[in-house]
Amino acid sequence: MTEQTARPDSLEQAKPARQPRTTNWWQELRGLFLMLLGVLAFHSLVAKPFYIPSISMMPGLLVGDRLVVSKYPYGWNWSSLSFHLLPRSTTRILGSTPAYGDIVIVVPGNRKADLIKRVVARPGDRIAVIDGRIRLNGKFIPREIEPPVQIPADDKLTCEGQEPGHCYDGFEQYRTRLPSGREVYELPTYRETLPNGASYQVIDYVTQSLDNYPEVTIPAGHVFLMGDDRDRSADSRAPFTTNWQGQPDGGLGGPVPLSDIGGRAEFITFSLDGSQSWNPLTWWSSMRDGRAFTSLRPRVDPAKAY
Repeated sequence: MTEQTARPDSLEQAKPARQPRTTNWWQELRGLFLMLLGVLAFHSLVAKPFYIPSISMMPGLLVGDRLVVSKYPYGWNWSSLSFHLLPRSTTRILGSTPAYGDIVIVVPGNRKADLIKRVVARPGDRIAVIDGRIRLNGKFIPREIEPPVQIPADDKLTCEGQEPGHCYDGFEQYRTRLPSGREVYELPTYRETLPNGASYQVIDYVTQSLDNYPEVTIPAGHVFLMGDDRDRSADSRAPFTTNWQGQPDGGLGGPVPLSDIGGRAEFITFSLDGSQSWNPLTWWSSMRDGRAFTSLRPRVDPAKAY
């Protein structure tokens, strides 16, 4: 019995030549556009990152903190859109009023730069500031002395360019070196409580012009905002001004329209102390301990509401 071996046909079928792959640039551009549109929509309607550039919200927020701002708690308006591309308007969609103690992002009427402040009075309230204390509807809000908070003496950030040892008036007398060798500012600290029972810490360490503000009634559709650093905050107590270059500067010029409020601060993602460089490898060593995922909502005790 002979074994037959199958042989291929002598005429091999020619394989079709592989066609060069071409790029569909229209599809690529369309995909990129849709991706950017999605990012813009999320940034404008849901949440966006925010960087703390000044000391106005110490002790709760430090220069160098990175945080998340939610866009939907008070509805949407012209300031919700990323980069404020829409013209300024009073139109609001599903608008609501911030609660006492909320930390909000505001775009002042004289500029397009975001600021961050705390809501201390709502529509219909009467508010005055007397010797640094808030009087709301004819009564001083509760204000208790607390142990001084320890604010890192990260002078490159905290002193905003001033030489170490020559920081703001009132700061230097509170500079302290801890047993570990780390330098901090131990500034006079107080806890304020608002009518809904929301409480938060503030610092107040010098006597200055913003310590007194005549009583005003908050109009409908407005709120009164203040910084937690009561001596270094351009807030509703301070008028609109211009700087030496003629650019918009100064405070919020009184009660703020709700249409200028673009979101609520929710939590800190991470914080850098200013020692980092452009090199990402330096970022890890400059991370501040204990700040990641810190909530920025005020402590609320219904038993202390009044």
